[in-house]
Amino acid sequence: MKPESSHKNVSATKGADVKARKPRVPGLIKNDPWLEPYSDAIIGRQQDAIRKEADLTENGKRTLDEFANAHHYFGLHRTADGGWVFREWAPNATGITLVGDFSNWHEEIRYALRPVGNGVWEGVFKPGELKHGQLYKMLVHWDGGMGERIPAYATRVIQDENTKIFSAQVWDHEGGYEWKVNDFTPDTRPLLIYECHIGMAQNKEGVGTYEEFRTEVLPRIAADGYNAIQIMAIQEHPYYGSFGYHVSNFYAASSRFGTPEELKALIDDAHSRGIAVIMDIVHSHAVKNELEGLGRLDGSYDLYFYGDGRREHPAWDSLCFDYGKNEVLHFLLSNCKYWMEEYRFDGFRFDGVTSMLYYNHGLGQAFGGYGDYYNGGQDTNAITYLTLANKLIHAVNPHAITIAEEMSGMPGLAVPVKDGGIGFDYRMAMGIPDYWIKTLKEKKDEDWHPTSIFWELTNRRADEKTISYVESHDQALVGDKTVIFRLIDDQMYWHMMVDDDNMTVARGMALHKMIRLVTLATINGGYLNFMGNEWGHPEWIDFPREGNGWSYKYARRQWDLVDREDLKYKYLNAFDNAMIETVSGVYDFQAKPIRKLWEKDDDQVLAFMRGDLVFVFNFNPFRSFNDYGILAPGGSYECVLSSDNPAFGGYGNVDEKVEHLTQRDPLYAPAGVEWLKLYLPARTAMVLKKKAAPRKTRGK
Repeated sequence: MKPESSHKNVSATKGADVKARKPRVPGLIKNDPWLEPYSDAIIGRQQDAIRKEADLTENGKRTLDEFANAHHYFGLHRTADGGWVFREWAPNATGITLVGDFSNWHEEIRYALRPVGNGVWEGVFKPGELKHGQLYKMLVHWDGGMGERIPAYATRVIQDENTKIFSAQVWDHEGGYEWKVNDFTPDTRPLLIYECHIGMAQNKEGVGTYEEFRTEVLPRIAADGYNAIQIMAIQEHPYYGSFGYHVSNFYAASSRFGTPEELKALIDDAHSRGIAVIMDIVHSHAVKNELEGLGRLDGSYDLYFYGDGRREHPAWDSLCFDYGKNEVLHFLLSNCKYWMEEYRFDGFRFDGVTSMLYYNHGLGQAFGGYGDYYNGGQDTNAITYLTLANKLIHAVNPHAITIAEEMSGMPGLAVPVKDGGIGFDYRMAMGIPDYWIKTLKEKKDEDWHPTSIFWELTNRRADEKTISYVESHDQALVGDKTVIFRLIDDQMYWHMMVDDDNMTVARGMALHKMIRLVTLATINGGYLNFMGNEWGHPEWIDFPREGNGWSYKYARRQWDLVDREDLKYKYLNAFDNAMIETVSGVYDFQAKPIRKLWEKDDDQVLAFMRGDLVFVFNFNPFRSFNDYGILAPGGSYECVLSSDNPAFGGYGNVDEKVEHLTQRDPLYAPAGVEWLKLYLPARTAMVLKKKAAPRKTRGK
């Protein structure tokens, strides 16, 4: 009898129960009555996922967690006698032989695999026939052809420095990795994410390593106050310049950054610092390469991908998974579990979710109303996969974090599966960076309206948590501009010295701080920053390519700039640290209601309250205000953060030691608010904290 899994599992639904059960109205619709006309589609998707789970789990004979174990069966594994067993699913193959260092890359009969049924090929090898560090591939034969292929479940793939050819590598590190932290739970109240890329995280012009990141960058992130890192480009990819989004080997951690043990040490170290590690996982498409990837693994075109006109992504030059095939679901669901099980990732940011949700990949569609999400153009198979992936991930680890990169705004994406949603914990608030870019490009400073800013930052579904951000890696790429570059542009190259009072730089730094603070202060889930942007990294990202002479000059982060005492980057970094500390110091900050206190477009002043913190912004580029009145709960307030503090590159016009007492106005007494009078310098933000009222002592 198969032992029960040690993990907490999601119970499978019996097929008979699916037919008998009367679908209930999902919480998604209860929370949003405007979705009622589309209840059949929403309930239908929910039932699709239930039926597919019953199919995969053989009507409850096993759990979804137990189903997602393909990585324990396929690929190369040690046997009890010290030998090896290798398996591959390749139904179109007529013969498969392992070739490698051990056979001088020639076919030898002892390394041939045999078919064992259902399209699976297997080879059992004696101790000593395969050794740690040896390179290998499959030589696959099919009717009409043959070719070398890297196994689909290869967990270690490396590139030869001279030939540039990729091969799988036998990896049997003696003793494995001994984890130091075994009971880590992410801190998500609030979730503060530092988005990063291992290779370009170093100051040097070259590819950084897991170990360099662990020792040189991770301490910076911990000091900055972020409680999660989101790592890009972990899954192996042939072309470095793809930013990791053209994956070839889904089970292999990119070897260009180091060994599996070094990645595990990085994650272990992060956990010891209280930092969760989220992986940027790519299940939306795959690289077209046949020699490195899954393109024609067994000679067929439709093994993992569609075999018709849907096979190639029209915009990404990549291949689209066939989510309707159970074998593909086996591969992808097991992949989610593998990264959590083997490397202890705390969750995933799913890339390209919009592309998965729609037959047209969301290209050229406006999504102007609810009907656009339920018009028959949705890929039911992909939606079912994402639903099951979220169920599985949270079954393996109830504390796991899942984030969807999705721009169409499909309702229910970040709603629990039981309530009719797809089950993500968060969705990226992709409209926010677009709003800031549009504002910076198209509006004069005097036309920045607080009503517009507040609405854009808080306009979201009440039942879905989001990750707010000013800019991610997308806005830092060549062809685009970071916020700091839009604000200061080439003046950064000449006027960032501490003693240089350049007005363009002063404006840019002031708005850079305000934009970030107002975005962070309005979160309802989490906040994200791309590495280096917090202190205004001056260069865009451009990976080595033919067009730039294969240079690494812009595929790095110039940490020496923020470390220099004679440059102003340190001020932006100090402010980012301070605002992160202010927010993270309030438990469950992201869940506290946002109470608008004041917005006046004529003055360009915005104020709102969360808990006992009052956030005040004067976006006016010209006018400073004396005794500016804001209606707030009566009491005493102290300043806990001012963007105008000299430590943050400001001018020190705000006296942060002043205690602000509200003034009662009989006209507003019924509302329970009083006037909070403040000095508001132009282009300045401040955070005030309401002091607790003194306790009344009972007299003798």
